[in-house]
Amino acid sequence: MDLGATRVEVFADGKITVGGEPIAPPSGMDPYSAAIAVLAEYARSSGAPALAHAVDHSKGQEGHFQVLPDGTAEPVADASGTPAPEAVSVPDASSGTVSEASRVPIESVPGPDSPTSHLPARGEFPQMVQVSSPGVPTAAPPVSGPSPYGAPYVETQFVRPDRPRPTTGVRGALYSATGGYVNLGPSARDQDDAELERRIARPLSGSFNTAVLSLKGGIGKTSTTVGVGMILAEYRGDHPCAIDANPDSGDLAERALGEMLYQKVKPRTVTDIVRDIDAINSLTALTDYMHHANRLHLVAGEQDPALSDALTAAEYSKIHHLVSQYYAVTLTDCGTGVSHPAMAGVLPRATNLVIASGYAVSGAKRARNTLQWLAGHGYENLARNAIVVVTDKDQVSNRVDKRAIEEHLAGYCRKLITVPHDRGVADGDRISLEKLSGNTRRAYKEIAAAIVDGYL
Repeated sequence: MDLGATRVEVFADGKITVGGEPIAPPSGMDPYSAAIAVLAEYARSSGAPALAHAVDHSKGQEGHFQVLPDGTAEPVADASGTPAPEAVSVPDASSGTVSEASRVPIESVPGPDSPTSHLPARGEFPQMVQVSSPGVPTAAPPVSGPSPYGAPYVETQFVRPDRPRPTTGVRGALYSATGGYVNLGPSARDQDDAELERRIARPLSGSFNTAVLSLKGGIGKTSTTVGVGMILAEYRGDHPCAIDANPDSGDLAERALGEMLYQKVKPRTVTDIVRDIDAINSLTALTDYMHHANRLHLVAGEQDPALSDALTAAEYSKIHHLVSQYYAVTLTDCGTGVSHPAMAGVLPRATNLVIASGYAVSGAKRARNTLQWLAGHGYENLARNAIVVVTDKDQVSNRVDKRAIEEHLAGYCRKLITVPHDRGVADGDRISLEKLSGNTRRAYKEIAAAIVDGYL
């Protein structure tokens, strides 16, 4: 048994497998070089030499060797325990001898698209020995030792995990151009994105509510609710819910669906849920009152000005209680201000807060005032753990010191995240993740991850 060794097999028809997976050598590359190239990638990925047990069915040979991260192949002790010679070499089939000069690092092996390179000849792997019957390797001797029956259970991984794949930059382009043959691994940015997605997707026990509010309109509060809600919907296994509790004819559903689509759907709003709440006793019944932007579920705000201002704290409390029975993550778009009657129902039921701000001086001051007001009215813990989101929606002039605004607000909250100027946000129409810039999408990921951090 070769514990930790990757089995490499060369068959009579020229096919080769590494770890049971067939590989296709690029044009001009012999199967031995192709296998060593794959093992060198394993070594670079793990940061340690890749041990291999090679079986060449075409020649009736087998042996043990290791490949270093730089692509150098070295013989190691074989199955009988015979140590390898000190020389670190690879057989050169053209001369029939083994020499120090015949070692070829993997970087010198040309890729499939290299028209001018020429591969050195290789006829076998290092330290190959003849087996008893040509073309058929001998069975491994029985392993002596205690029987596994009755021994403590040890978790064994039978499937090798997929190697991380680069998706952006030069690494992603190289991976795509070579059909996945050249995999340099994800870049630092890709790894950071993967970590954000892991944090967003963490399982939750219970129901949590994030209130999104501001003291000034038009600075990215609703766009943040929709963008972050869609990110949560994309990476979480459960469906998030967003509630429009804006007393001023909130447009949460319109920003998520688009005005044209929203006008075609059933005009169910928060007012309808309040009216029929005693009859809504299942998720199926609740879904009939909701709108859906892919996996994000929405409770639309009241559009009739005569009714929108009538949402009370008690009514919001009932809606939140209903929604929390079926959704683990809820975002509440609170509108502007903190003194509206409905806020007396929102704040006590908020797990954490997102405070929307902008780079305009007035918006930054109001964000600070909001946090100070919360701290002075019994919500100091919410204020200290708040996430301040500064959206560069209006592209202020160079006279505004953005860094000073960021540093000032960062002292009042747990996390400050900036969202760059993006026409997909500033136009006020439907927000689509596909149309947002990569930096805006990443900012929404950071907000979503920070929100889930606050739940744990």
